[in-house]
Amino acid sequence: MNDGKSKGPEIYEVSAARAPLTVLSVERAMGELRRGRPVVVRGGGGHAVLTLAAEAMSTENLKLIQDISGTIPSLAITARRAAVLGLADSAGKIAIVSGLGGLGADEISALANPLVQAGVTPALREKLTVTVRENPGHDCAAAAVALSKIARLLPAAVTATLDDIDDVVAWANRHDFLTVDTGDIFQFETAAVRNLKRIAEARVPISDAHETRIVAFRPADGGREHLAIVVGKPDPDAPVLVRLHSECFTGDLLGSLRCDCGDQLQGALAEIKKAGAGVLLYLAQEGRGIGLINKLRAYELQDLGFDTMDANEQLGFDADERVYMPAARMLKLLGYQKVRLLTNNPDKLTALGRYGVEVVERVAHTFPANQHNEFYLQTKAVRSGHQF
Repeated sequence: MNDGKSKGPEIYEVSAARAPLTVLSVERAMGELRRGRPVVVRGGGGHAVLTLAAEAMSTENLKLIQDISGTIPSLAITARRAAVLGLADSAGKIAIVSGLGGLGADEISALANPLVQAGVTPALREKLTVTVRENPGHDCAAAAVALSKIARLLPAAVTATLDDIDDVVAWANRHDFLTVDTGDIFQFETAAVRNLKRIAEARVPISDAHETRIVAFRPADGGREHLAIVVGKPDPDAPVLVRLHSECFTGDLLGSLRCDCGDQLQGALAEIKKAGAGVLLYLAQEGRGIGLINKLRAYELQDLGFDTMDANEQLGFDADERVYMPAARMLKLLGYQKVRLLTNNPDKLTALGRYGVEVVERVAHTFPANQHNEFYLQTKAVRSGHQF
C-alpha cells in the first residue's frame, strides 16, 4: 500500500495569539471523546457534525446521536483503514462509510477495529456505501477522525450532520455538548509546540554522570510533557551529541524484547556519558505516536502475523505518526542549534532540518537483535530505510 515511510501529520500554520485557545479547545474536546461523550465539530460554510469516537460506540450511544441530530450517522475512517478493509484504495485521506438504513453499533465496531471478532462480513460489505476524498481545508468528518487520533483513540469517528441547524453553538450549549472548530483540530500539533515551555529542572545524578539535569517541557494547557536529560555541560557553540528517544513503556521500563527501545535508551546514555556531554530528549510519543493502548492493539495484530508497520495500518494509522517539532523546539529552548544525532532513522535527520536544527553528523546507533525483535528490526530496515 505504501513504501513504509510516513511523512507524519500535515502541519498547519497557527498564529501565536490563537495558539493557547486552539490547544485548550482541542484538549477539552479530546477529554469528552475519551469519556465516551459526543462533541460538535464545526467547519466552514455552515457545516457541522455531532461526533463520537467509534470505539465508544454502543447501541445506546448510537441511538442518542441519531435522535438528537435527527440524521442517520455515518462512520468516518482513514482512507488507509478503508483500503485495508478492501472498501477503497488509499489515495484519499478520509473515507465516509454509510449503510442502507444506517449502521449498527456492532457493524461500526467491526469496521473501525480489526480486533473485533465478528469482522466485516460479505453481507455487511454489500450494504455499504463508501466515499473517499482528500481532506479539504476544514472538512468536519476528517477533523473528527483527527480528533480521535490526537486523543490516542482509534482513528475512526461516528458523525451525524447538523447542517440544517441555524445556530450550532447555541444548539450545542442547550444539549451540553462542547464545540470545537475544525481549524483548531488541524492546527493543534503546531499550536501545542508553539506553547511548549521550559517549566522545571533539577540536578539528577545518574551512574557515571553525576552532573546531569532533567529539564521538563509542557505546553501552556497542561498537555503532554516532554523531558530533556542534559548530561554535563554541552557547548552551545559546537554540535551537541543528541538522541531523540520516543517513550516506550514496554521497552524502557519493562525491558521488553519485542523492540530495541530499551537498548537504544541505555546505549544513548552510555554514548553521551562517554562523550562527556550531550542531550537525550525523552519524547511523549509512545508507539510511534499512536499511544500505549493502540500499541498494545498493534502487538495483538503482530501476533496474528502482521509486521510492525502493517499492524499500525490495520488500525488506520500511518506507519509512523510521530512529529519532531517538539524536539526542535526543546533544543532551541535549551540553546542548541547544531547537533550530532544518535539515530538509525533517516526521517529524524530530515525532520530536525525542516524545523531549523542543523544535523551536522549522523552517529550510528544500532544494537544486536534477539529472537523476539529480529523481524521487527528487519522490517524497519527494509520498509522505512533504517540504517543498521
